[in-house]
Amino acid sequence: MPVTIVIGSQWGDEGKGKIVDLISRDIDIVARYQGGANAGHTICWEDKEFVLHLVPSGIFHDGVQCVIGNGVVIDPAAVLKEIAMIRDLGYEVEGRLHISHNAHLIMPYHKKVEEARERWRDGGAIGTTGRGIGPAYVDKFARSGIRVVDLLDRDLLRKKLLESMEEKNAILQKVYGAGELDVDAIIEEYIEFDKLIDPFITDTTELLGKALAQGKRILAEGAQGSLLDVDFGTYPFVTSSHPTAGGCCTGLGVPPTAVDRVIGIVKAYSTRVGNGPFPTELLDEQGEDLRRVGHEFGATTGRPRRCGWLDLVALRYSTMINGFTDLAITKLDVLSHLAEIKICTEYRLGSNVSRRFPNDLQTLSRVEPEYVTLPGWQKDITGITQYEDLPVEAQDYLRFMTDYLGVPASIISTGPKREQTIHC
Repeated sequence: MPVTIVIGSQWGDEGKGKIVDLISRDIDIVARYQGGANAGHTICWEDKEFVLHLVPSGIFHDGVQCVIGNGVVIDPAAVLKEIAMIRDLGYEVEGRLHISHNAHLIMPYHKKVEEARERWRDGGAIGTTGRGIGPAYVDKFARSGIRVVDLLDRDLLRKKLLESMEEKNAILQKVYGAGELDVDAIIEEYIEFDKLIDPFITDTTELLGKALAQGKRILAEGAQGSLLDVDFGTYPFVTSSHPTAGGCCTGLGVPPTAVDRVIGIVKAYSTRVGNGPFPTELLDEQGEDLRRVGHEFGATTGRPRRCGWLDLVALRYSTMINGFTDLAITKLDVLSHLAEIKICTEYRLGSNVSRRFPNDLQTLSRVEPEYVTLPGWQKDITGITQYEDLPVEAQDYLRFMTDYLGVPASIISTGPKREQTIHC
């Protein structure tokens, strides 16, 4: 199996960190292909919990190589902080972490512009993390971005920064009324960053190409979730990259013919962070209950997540655009205390009922979810590792989901720790 892709199937926060960590035991290379330090992948084992934002989750398995691909936008300070944390835990990083020389850098002005733009939007704010991700991608596609490779040439870096910051300072001052930034200070800061991250910089496309030729196993790790894809998500309340399966090929430089498995990570209910339509959102005590029991607060920002029932209409759409071969279902244990559990199977808009997911904002914000109600199991399933040990009602819930989607489940998580897992 040359390339396996692991993708969040909803709005992110599905528990990808744990699943990647589990699968990495049998993988040679784990490669992150998009997004930035706005992603938070949480990994728990023993009594420890760690959150990674840029370094792939496979770093905690000895011998596994990790790649940050060209599709990722990199905050040097964030990646260096993670490297230091991993070292402090006793894990080798040198020779195991490889950062693409073609990846774009997040600059201080990207964060300033994003913060100013969100304040300016006020009621129409996207609800970003303020980490400069969107503006970095804007510069990338405007062909004015700063790449990792640019750090190698001080004169070129200065020239590109002067050109970019003249524009950014004008925008910050004249449009948003914010103060300007010091070019020389930024150059010195990033030259120092280069000295520290230089040992990790490589041509990762060449590295991955050679690995494929040698038959090595590669796990491609996406950030965020499919419904936040800039093309296929709930635009404009989306991320600025492609978390979907297609993003793997462009974000790493691996051919689509090398991909033979696509795992969709599905939380057993639905959550969303930030603004945007959310058909099954629960704005009552039930939603608060799911947030409390599921510890639904952002790993990166700490923001409370919006919670709701499982939305199979949205998951059917996600399955279609990604081509999931199997599912990894997480947080099933969070539902254990409920007497009844609802699942959205259709959307109603006026007199029309449909299984189609309309990703345009105007339509999706008006649909009403149609639910099927299933009995809960009201028994703690935390830590169960055999499918047959699950209560019948929990098995029925899983079967209803997989039958609707037409995709089998290969992993079921019954708790946050590595060992709290059913392998089907």
